[in-house]
Amino acid sequence: MKLEKIKKESFTVVGKEGSTLDGDAFILQLWNDFSDHFEEVRHLAKRDDEGKVLGYWGLMNDFSHSFKPWEKNFTCGCYLVGVECDDDVIVPEGWTKWVVPGYEYLRILTDREDALLKVLNYLTFSEIELVGAIHDFTCPKTGKDYMYVPVKMLNNE
Repeated sequence: MKLEKIKKESFTVVGKEGSTLDGDAFILQLWNDFSDHFEEVRHLAKRDDEGKVLGYWGLMNDFSHSFKPWEKNFTCGCYLVGVECDDDVIVPEGWTKWVVPGYEYLRILTDREDALLKVLNYLTFSEIELVGAIHDFTCPKTGKDYMYVPVKMLNNE
């Protein structure tokens, strides 16, 4: 498991929201809905120096939207599939905006189906406390997927 510690200030994501109450395949359905309607928000996405979208997020959240970890052994919570945007973005109808607090994260390359289990086992073994909801990130430049595991809230939050 390849990991690095990084800091990421608060950021905004606009996307499609669902929850575990929507059924077993809800995350896949959200990704499909997001992909099918991405043109509606493409112009809002933050971009790198080459004009490419910075990345695609799959954000976990608790039902109170406090960015706490999913409940009941990571089986109950909300999820937002989207792109990072400016904080003052006006959200189109049918889309949702979440403002994620700033954290120090363990950024972990996730190249396996059992990545979440491996991450949770690593945290337990290393006695590292999970201080917020875990997020998924896909880098369009490399095509690689990462988990952002919050281990410390930044002081300015």
